[in-house]
Amino acid sequence: MFFPELIKNIKSTDCVLEVGPGGTPHPRSDVFLDLIHTNEEHAALQRGNADRLVTNKRTVYYKGGRFPFSDLEFDYVICSHVLEHVEDVEYFLSELFRVASKGYIEFPTIYYEYLYNFSVHLNLLKIKNKTLFYFEKSATPLSVLDPVQSLFLQSLSKGYTKFVDDLKQVMFEGFEWFEPFSCKKALCIQDLTFDDILLPICETPKCGGRVREYIVQVINLFFKRKSKR
Repeated sequence: MFFPELIKNIKSTDCVLEVGPGGTPHPRSDVFLDLIHTNEEHAALQRGNADRLVTNKRTVYYKGGRFPFSDLEFDYVICSHVLEHVEDVEYFLSELFRVASKGYIEFPTIYYEYLYNFSVHLNLLKIKNKTLFYFEKSATPLSVLDPVQSLFLQSLSKGYTKFVDDLKQVMFEGFEWFEPFSCKKALCIQDLTFDDILLPICETPKCGGRVREYIVQVINLFFKRKSKR
């Protein structure tokens, strides 16, 4: 989770469900819901190679589909970096709305996928005007850039995360919801992008310097060339 500070409306008496908690769930979560995985390697990829969940709290495992909970069994539901993995975004959202009256959702944006293109991520996502737009990655030509994406993906695994941290406002989105909102399949790339990319990136020229520095570091790492300034 990149924006825990956006979770502001959990009351002290609320019962909180977290769906797909990975290895580092939100401390306020009371119950966890996760998929049953028979292959640990696949499970590790699904949780971003984070540590396995270790908790004394109630953990429920299921095979997908309908959540094994009653209507409005929870007061709040956290769903961070899960929607990009699911096969049916609209149905999954309807289950979030069914089991809780409010919650928090977070996911990577198209910009993050453009660079890293994680194989376990199935969807591109964007929230606009209280509508969540989605599009299946398999229906795009994104994989044609694999020779470039694989370099950035390796850089991420080797600890080059500052680039993502500096630009997390455009790499990820997170928001609280208090009533069901609409969900639609995107019809064009503009449905999945920011209307004004300059605003969320940075307000000072220092950001550009950090980006250039990062790119030079990546090139030096993989091609073992000395940087030229």
